[in-house]
Amino acid sequence: MKKVIVGNHAVSLGVKLARVEVVSAYPITPQTQVVEMLSEMCASGELAARFIKVESEHSAMAACCGASAAGTRTFTASSSQGLALMHEMLHWAGNGRHPVVMANINRAMGPGWNVWTDQNDSLSQRDTGWIQLYCETNQEVLDTTIQAFKLAEAVDLPVMVILDAFYLSHTSEPVEIPDQDLVDEFLPRREARLKLDTSDPRSFGSLVRPEDYMEMRWDQQQAMTTALRMYEEIDADWKILTGRRWGAIEPYRMDDAELVLVTSGTVTSTAREVIDQRREDGEMIGLLKVKMFRPFPSAAIRRALRGVDRVAVLDRNVSPGHSGIFAEEIRAALYDVPPDDRPWLHGYVLGLGGRDVTPATIEEIIERAWAVDTPPREDLWVGLKT
Repeated sequence: MKKVIVGNHAVSLGVKLARVEVVSAYPITPQTQVVEMLSEMCASGELAARFIKVESEHSAMAACCGASAAGTRTFTASSSQGLALMHEMLHWAGNGRHPVVMANINRAMGPGWNVWTDQNDSLSQRDTGWIQLYCETNQEVLDTTIQAFKLAEAVDLPVMVILDAFYLSHTSEPVEIPDQDLVDEFLPRREARLKLDTSDPRSFGSLVRPEDYMEMRWDQQQAMTTALRMYEEIDADWKILTGRRWGAIEPYRMDDAELVLVTSGTVTSTAREVIDQRREDGEMIGLLKVKMFRPFPSAAIRRALRGVDRVAVLDRNVSPGHSGIFAEEIRAALYDVPPDDRPWLHGYVLGLGGRDVTPATIEEIIERAWAVDTPPREDLWVGLKT
């Protein structure tokens, strides 16, 4: 069945199809529609799940951790300041190896107070032990939500499904909604290996002495490494069932590209249109979309960019005092590439606080990237008022 829906409802329908058993959330713009729809589904019996109403996002994640520890399939959603309020509990979910799935609708952090999109809210949580998957379209949002539960439960790590505020969350697009039977085949009921059970007592979150703590973090790191391979397998299985596959990274028109734009989220769609037009004019330009940010697909990115003359990374975020965050990660990934095969990397910061990234913005970046080999600074800002 195909329906025209907003991105927030694509998340809700994905959660319903995944047969989630516990939803705990607190509303915040622009995430609210996600949990509103789920609360209505729970109230009507359309979704056989427990909806836990809480007084804050911190409590929402605490409830999710407890429900997940009891062996249930668990979901929440948040944005911006709400995600920041969860910060302590994100560590409990990540380090505690609870396969919670959360949708984060990217919204700029205050102050100044802003409800529009950029990626700093999710990227500021990059070290909490969560897998992060960034989406370009509403179809990708629905598919990724379903895939996220399978990935989370395969490696016992939480997964954050991330989409741009308003550009996806409140914009309607045609979305193909798979049959419930197909999703049930892809994603069976969760069977937790370890859970709270009075007949088989377990302890979660206990005090850990120095002689054991590092091994717990090592196991978590190994699970992240496994997640890279596991996601590709899950994505391949999803293609067999639906014909759609997304990939941790997605190359576009890169076979002979001399300049490659690296993007994530909805900026990707605008960049594709510009690249297609410049290709018609004879320019050798390609695109690399990065969907998976944690674990970071360093090896795949090195293979994709090796031998390219120059790379322009488009960051809808900034690490104050450094540069765009995707650019930082890609610089690190390219460090071991031999100098003759290593591209010049230009890191552009743009679109913060929901500022439009138009085709003209992309055109400016392309012109600036062609103009010089060595960029004058690591953070090249685009679209500033002068």
